[in-house]
Amino acid sequence: MARQQLWRELAAQLRVDSIRATTEAGSGHPTSSMSAADLMAVLLADHLRYDFANPKHPGNDHLVFSKGHASPLLYALFKAAGVITDAELLTLRKFGSRLEGHPTPVLPWVEVATGSLGQGLAVGVGIALAGKYLDKLPYHVWVLSGDSEMAEGSVWEAVQHAAHYKLGNLICILDVNRLGQRGETMLGWNTRAYAQQAQAFGWRTLEIDGHNLDEIDRAYAQAEGPSEIPTMIVARTIKGKGVSLVENKDGWHGKALLREQAVQAIAELGGERRVTVRVRPPEPAPPAPNGVQGPAAPPLQLPVYKEGDSVATRRAYGDALRALGARPDVVALDGEVSNSTYAEDFARAYPGRYFEMYIAEQQMIASAVGLQVRGYTPFASTFAAFLTRAVDFIRMAAVSRANIKLVGSHAGVSIGWDGPSQMGLEDIAMMRAVGGSTVLYPCDANQTTQLVVQMADRPGVVFLRTTREKTPVLYAPEQRFPIGGSVVLRRSERDAATIVAAGITLHEALRAQQQLAGEGIAARVIDAYSIKPIDAATLRQAAGETGRIVTVEDHWPEGGLGEAVLAALATGEPVPQVRLLGVKAMPGSGTPEELLDAAGISARHIAHAVRELVGAPSPTGAGRH
Repeated sequence: MARQQLWRELAAQLRVDSIRATTEAGSGHPTSSMSAADLMAVLLADHLRYDFANPKHPGNDHLVFSKGHASPLLYALFKAAGVITDAELLTLRKFGSRLEGHPTPVLPWVEVATGSLGQGLAVGVGIALAGKYLDKLPYHVWVLSGDSEMAEGSVWEAVQHAAHYKLGNLICILDVNRLGQRGETMLGWNTRAYAQQAQAFGWRTLEIDGHNLDEIDRAYAQAEGPSEIPTMIVARTIKGKGVSLVENKDGWHGKALLREQAVQAIAELGGERRVTVRVRPPEPAPPAPNGVQGPAAPPLQLPVYKEGDSVATRRAYGDALRALGARPDVVALDGEVSNSTYAEDFARAYPGRYFEMYIAEQQMIASAVGLQVRGYTPFASTFAAFLTRAVDFIRMAAVSRANIKLVGSHAGVSIGWDGPSQMGLEDIAMMRAVGGSTVLYPCDANQTTQLVVQMADRPGVVFLRTTREKTPVLYAPEQRFPIGGSVVLRRSERDAATIVAAGITLHEALRAQQQLAGEGIAARVIDAYSIKPIDAATLRQAAGETGRIVTVEDHWPEGGLGEAVLAALATGEPVPQVRLLGVKAMPGSGTPEELLDAAGISARHIAHAVRELVGAPSPTGAGRH
């Protein structure tokens, strides 16, 4: 079969199969799939290099459907490649099917979840970074983007970073079909405007008719050639192309054709086909020289800290990350605050595995997701407050089953003078809410080191919260802190209450315990350094033995440590009396000591809460004022 005829037949099959699958499902996005069918037919038949029998082949190209709602088209491609059957294609969107409404890595040929628009190109940047700077392999990263998502700011973070890092291995195919969910997009069919915007950032652009098969082929061939800059192929297309009922018609976004309509549409497209494409194999490629498949790393030389010294946990994070750099799979990213998070220590020691993301937190998370696609273990750090900018990317990282390690420094009011715009007060709640996440909050330097090491091998989204201020080193270097555990730092048979804290407030809890001991009130102190998963067994034991619990955290009460403790105790018997201390009013500027006290989470407030629970009078001057 001549190439032109093959492309034409394959494109028609992709359109037909997108209609069949969505009609069978009763929902989905056939028209968004149909606009890009010609683009994907030529790519699959002649330009994509991919071994579908070996999705982990290091030489494989990478295909990211940023317009994830066009999943029927992606699944039709998989059928044409011979890796799913026609019967499975027709399970689209059905319960238990691998063919979900938007692509997820339950399929071995899908590397990241897409569907939250504006993320695919950003993740593609991360994969391309791995290809150019770490793997040093010639694969290409192809990203199919939609014109609607070009209104997302994260797209332009990606465009900017791709140009900055000279990612000539990154090719964005922009499907400009003019119609979004509720009407025309911002720029409509103004492909020149899209091209000029990309050019302004330093991209090479190729404007084409997205239904002219020869133009598509020539554009791909040009984009695959040697280049020091990324390429955007701006393709003018027609939504619903090939079917008169829906072609270029508003109001059909996300709507499946009824069965009678589908029969007519398929007939108009020339009927069903059974075209199978032999996809070009990748070039032979060695394992990534700096990746996890490389030679075994030497034993880690972890930092140690002397008990009684004062060291900020953010400082310990930087030291531990630098030590982890002995592992060739570990890479680091930061959002232009590496001299505060101390990720700069890793950057100096391993500059080839450090990527500066500047003030672009969404791109930082997306790059981490892309890097882990190639087997790297990315640590991404910034102020805890600024991770809120990227919460949708973090959420989608969990959907992608991505292994990324996030570190948020400068958490809580204890940062002091900078004021509330810099204080992470929502981060624990945010990260606890992410599916399958792990949330850690160390109180001292040796504990931080041990947790950072465990983060590297902990699957999923793992978050570590660090403190700006120096805190006393409580633990010996040899002590271990398993994720899901806790440490009972103070305990007696006479304990009348339990104080649960983590991070900066753990030190306030210990001071409160000393105050109470001087008054004859015995209080247990638990260091809940693992907030998710939390040590429910130890908490329930304390609840049963003391009957009263005070939690204290440098965080809003909503969604933080206190609520994690309550959830752990909810199924226990008997239910203890619980008092939650957290930041309840908007803080301002001041010293850390002033702000901790003003927020009601200092030692004296903790002691007062315990006294109230046990019914003990406050000594003179010890109450709230």
